[in-house]
Amino acid sequence: MESITVEHISSLYAKYQDDLRVVRDAQRKFLRDRGKSMKAQLDDYEAEMTYLLLRDLRPEVVVEVGTFYGWSTMWILSALRDNGTGHLHSFDIVDNVVRNVPRELSADRWTFTKGDIQQHPEKIPAETDYLFIDADHGARFAHWYIENLFSAVPPRTPTSVHDVFHGRRPKPFSEGSVIVKWLAEQNIEFFTPSTAKAPEVTQQLALVKKDLGLDEPVRDSDHNPMIFFTLP
Repeated sequence: MESITVEHISSLYAKYQDDLRVVRDAQRKFLRDRGKSMKAQLDDYEAEMTYLLLRDLRPEVVVEVGTFYGWSTMWILSALRDNGTGHLHSFDIVDNVVRNVPRELSADRWTFTKGDIQQHPEKIPAETDYLFIDADHGARFAHWYIENLFSAVPPRTPTSVHDVFHGRRPKPFSEGSVIVKWLAEQNIEFFTPSTAKAPEVTQQLALVKKDLGLDEPVRDSDHNPMIFFTLP
């Protein structure tokens, strides 16, 4: 994966602006129609970056660990649909997502497995091209996926982890503190649109979105704690 910078993400906004506009409108309508029955987790920059990177990378196999109500699932599936290729394998201990993801998105491009992935790591496809993690946010789970999940996918797999930077630094004894420490030990750079950690990123991207007419919020929130990086 090309090194993620504000300039790179800005270029993707411009490149895929027409398709992104359609997805944003669909997601906004879905969220409005579902109301409180749909608890969206990703904020706009995280969701849009996920969509844009998947459009550009064109992965054949995406793994999502943690679906909750399916907001991230829908963004991922929208990217695969618009690519015209790719399959998503989602894992969670609850199945709220099954009731929320529209059939036209899931089609033949989605497999959901209910259960604890820690008990069945062998279910992770060996040919994974993109890894998305948004599940248990404790330090223990972070240690588990670093030791077990990262080694189960190919080297250089693009990866994103949610709920890392709720502040300038990860919370002590949290998933975020563990993964950030590991990345530093591995000399791996990460990119984040977190308004707490890197407000200059969202400020610059906000100008890009305004110029493209993509500045109407999908979700009314500015909390973006996700990080993006590439495995060694």
